[in-house]
Amino acid sequence: MRVLLKLVLDCSPDAAWRAIRNPEVFAAVSAPLTTFSSLEPGGFPDSWEAGDHPVEVKALGLVPIGEQVIGISFPAEREGARIMRDTGRGLSGPLALITRWEHTMAVSSTPDGRTLYRDRLVFEAGPFTVLLWPVYWAFWQWRAIGMRRLAPGWERAARD
Repeated sequence: MRVLLKLVLDCSPDAAWRAIRNPEVFAAVSAPLTTFSSLEPGGFPDSWEAGDHPVEVKALGLVPIGEQVIGISFPAEREGARIMRDTGRGLSGPLALITRWEHTMAVSSTPDGRTLYRDRLVFEAGPFTVLLWPVYWAFWQWRAIGMRRLAPGWERAARD
């Protein structure tokens, strides 16, 4: 199943690129519906790097959902878009039901210098896929609201 977002964000593509690579932004656009705690020694990196990043996931910061690996890679630019991909996997709890996870985020410039942000989630969970799709769709809409709200601050943070 797929969940797609296409947004214009009120910041430059450079500011958006720094933001989507920042684990703090990842946490901010996910909260409070879902919280993530790093299981890496030393916690989250300052910026996502290629490789596996294990996390613990909780609903509303209280209910354990399980552990997962966020598997970051940076495919080559395509048509002027910078791309970050997560092909992680669930390790425990309900997250382990997911048999395919491919979350791709792309950042490019609009003609007026703002950011065109495209976000695609492709996932499979066997017979549970159809049941999980509305959950992920709603969560992705929540993320979109957070990104639109925070994007102007990403530009200010880049200037500071």
